[in-house]
Amino acid sequence: MRISIFGSGYVGLVQAAVFSEVGHQVTCMDIDPARIARIQGGDLPFFEPGLNELVQAGMAQNNLRFTDDAADAVEASDYLFICVGTPAAADGSADLQYVMSVAEGIAAHMSSRKVVVNKSTVPVGTADKVAECIAAGLATREADIPFEVCSNPEFLKEGSAVADALRPDRIIIGARSEGTMAEFRRMYESFNRNHDKMMFMDPRSAELTKYAANAMLATKISFINEIANIAEAVGADVELVRQGMGSDPRIGYQFIYPGAGYGGSCFPKDVQALDYLAKQSGTPAHILPAVHATNERQKQKLAEQVTARFGADLTGRTIAVWGLSFKPNTDDMREAPSRVLIEAIWAANGNVKAFDPQAMGACEAIYGPRDDMHYCATKEEALDDADCLVICTEWKLFRAPDFEDIKRRLNSPVIIDGRNLYNPEDIEAAGIEYFGIGRGRSVNRA
Repeated sequence: MRISIFGSGYVGLVQAAVFSEVGHQVTCMDIDPARIARIQGGDLPFFEPGLNELVQAGMAQNNLRFTDDAADAVEASDYLFICVGTPAAADGSADLQYVMSVAEGIAAHMSSRKVVVNKSTVPVGTADKVAECIAAGLATREADIPFEVCSNPEFLKEGSAVADALRPDRIIIGARSEGTMAEFRRMYESFNRNHDKMMFMDPRSAELTKYAANAMLATKISFINEIANIAEAVGADVELVRQGMGSDPRIGYQFIYPGAGYGGSCFPKDVQALDYLAKQSGTPAHILPAVHATNERQKQKLAEQVTARFGADLTGRTIAVWGLSFKPNTDDMREAPSRVLIEAIWAANGNVKAFDPQAMGACEAIYGPRDDMHYCATKEEALDDADCLVICTEWKLFRAPDFEDIKRRLNSPVIIDGRNLYNPEDIEAAGIEYFGIGRGRSVNRA
């Protein structure tokens, strides 16, 4: 099938590569020719395991091509996927300017029947808005061309997006006509062989499903973080509590890992967008703003632990930070808890020595060169002459370090573990002060 993808970000590029992998003829369109040239040259603008290899294979097999010409992308395919960003506006609503810009381009250039697919995370009713936009554009041209606008939300996790796209756990299609539903079955046949993963519904329900799923996952994270803070205050260990909770099959173990809060491009903006949608619909939510507020407070946790241990004035202090990305296996620092930590250290006149396997370039791009920020070639280098170590991201290479080496390198043998990677008893037996999240060891009681 002939498919065009509008947008070459996380969602668009992954979906383009995966569709090409199974033999579809894919055109990926982006308005930035420099970005396209970079991708074609094998230098992706972001890190995602396995993606570059898939993109290069798609191009080598002539199943994947790139263009910055919207007219070319519209005319090349029968199925047009909108995969552009929907960032949060100042009021928390989703900014649809990029979605509507693609819709306008489709209306301006289409000359035959098209199935337009919203894959971006969009508010309920966006499919209708896109349809109205295309219809208005065709009317201006006095063109009578059939089209349908559908919803096919993505459920990709950064760091495992390729695997998620190749082996989806569900494929949700919001469409109205039986004929179009049959077309989607053919499109996704290669991803649907083990058992039927396809779920058909109306576009509005599909749009709400994506928001509701992300908000539910965010709620689980904020809830366990509140439990962790209670555990710390009363001297309990949240890791034991988590295991007890997770053993209940109604709760499960996923997304109940306490830490420094969630970040990334999805949970923060989607929770706020759903909250905004609820208010606009006349049914204001109560849980959603609490989820967001809890997460924002949790992001302050690591900085509070540092200043509680070393004082509000960090002049002359250096803090080693392991992990900058908001999660492992990505270089994405959008809404990352590490940003709250390092900015608080700077505000307290402290210095940062940081190591991350992928995100140091992204961090430098955000903050530029600074005398109080030092990027290190290894995790060990970050420890030298630092006063404590703070874990921000649970990269695998941080899971089993040499604690004796950590103790030797640090000026003060202190670990603040924002992801609860270590056993407190083991760390303390090595002569290192240990403070995790909800482990029953409060800095304030140290």
